[in-house]
Amino acid sequence: MMSALMNMTTALRDWVSALYDAPPTRAVVFGIPIDGHLVVEALLIVVILFQLTRKSYKPPKRPLTEKEIDELCEEWMPEPLCPPITEDMQTEPPTLESAARPHTTIGGKEVINFASANYLGLIANEKIIGSCIGSLEKYGVGSCGPRGFYGTIDVHLDCETKIAKFLGTPDSILYSYGISTIFSVIPAFCKKGDIIVADEGVQWGVQNGLYLSRSTVVYFKHNDMASLANTLEKLTRGNKRAEKIRRYIVVEAIYQNSGQMAPLDEIVRLKEKYRFRLILEESHSFGVLGNSGRGLAEYYGVPIEKIDIITAGMGNALATDGGFCTGSVRVVDHQRLSSSGYVFSASLPPYLANAAISAVDYLEENPSVLTTLRNNIALLWKGLSDVPGLEIASHPLSPIIFLKLKKSTSSPKGDLQLLEQIAKRALEEDSVFLVTTKRSSLDRCRLPVGIRLFVSAGHSESDLVKVSNSLKRVAVSVLS
Repeated sequence: MMSALMNMTTALRDWVSALYDAPPTRAVVFGIPIDGHLVVEALLIVVILFQLTRKSYKPPKRPLTEKEIDELCEEWMPEPLCPPITEDMQTEPPTLESAARPHTTIGGKEVINFASANYLGLIANEKIIGSCIGSLEKYGVGSCGPRGFYGTIDVHLDCETKIAKFLGTPDSILYSYGISTIFSVIPAFCKKGDIIVADEGVQWGVQNGLYLSRSTVVYFKHNDMASLANTLEKLTRGNKRAEKIRRYIVVEAIYQNSGQMAPLDEIVRLKEKYRFRLILEESHSFGVLGNSGRGLAEYYGVPIEKIDIITAGMGNALATDGGFCTGSVRVVDHQRLSSSGYVFSASLPPYLANAAISAVDYLEENPSVLTTLRNNIALLWKGLSDVPGLEIASHPLSPIIFLKLKKSTSSPKGDLQLLEQIAKRALEEDSVFLVTTKRSSLDRCRLPVGIRLFVSAGHSESDLVKVSNSLKRVAVSVLS
């Protein structure tokens, strides 16, 4: 149709050109003299409009015969619902047969557990177990309903108040699952058209929140403040549109994928200079950093109100489940109506909320547990500083000690295979349970893989010496 229209238009244009070259003529319509050129131009416009409004011709569809349908069905191959199972996926991970304490049971044998983030050693703590039993007797296992309908129980409100008071914030809100906290909070505040500047080393839960927000996400180099400053400068310099939209910086206090600590003082300075909001994920720093375990803000001496939104999972330091978000009253109230993890999920079982209250009480009553944890981190750091072929990549105060290969195989898969051999032999030969940073196909983090050791205040000095000696011996054998 378009080619026919173009041909007609060309012919009419040539005709009109020839007409304009001819001597002018005048016609009389209803006694009114009209220039002949105007008549031709009007007719040309009418023809063009007619052609544009015509429906394109479509030949009638011929129904398929039975034979053709059978042939198409025989040729059709459905796409698999999931990727093919590889040999790596068929390995069976170790199965815990008792609570994930500093010492646990695997395959009927007691092992030293460095694979569980039990930072304060509160898993199976008698006081916390007692509070859970009392809560079960009073409330049962929970309402199985969302908080906004019939899922709110007084212990939920008590837990939110306890966390807000402990951190010195106006209000807080509970989530039923630790990992869903951050990827529910980010989309609740960040929408399409907003700008998010995030560290390239953030863990999968943060990545998922960034994806669900549909915002424009720009990554800066892992824990590199020069890269963050350059990114903020490029996004705001001469960009009038950026001044009118919401802008966020998203970082982890202690990065799960590296054990590095975010320099909060510098981040706050940059976010105030370029007028961004800050979302801080504190799952591995809450209950660990600071003189009283209040997290990264206490460690750096940064006023808590300078951080717009703080989130954390309660399964690491508090030995329970669920997560929380804390901040201003407006920040919390907004989530009660617009955060999917809060609105649509069944509420946190009351006994888990009660366990969180008891864990915070324990931390306030026993601040020496933080000293024990830091001494254990320092002792293990010293013991692992000279492991052949491996080097520590984490911060000296991080409860996650991250070991990576000094000399990479130039392939993440090859590196991971070597690290898994080390972890497997440490478990089989020395009864030391370790984990590697195995990532799913959905995880877009590009940081080097490594071995993660989660240090607990419940580990003894002999536990730390044993894991150090085991890694030194096994690493020599595997990497030589």
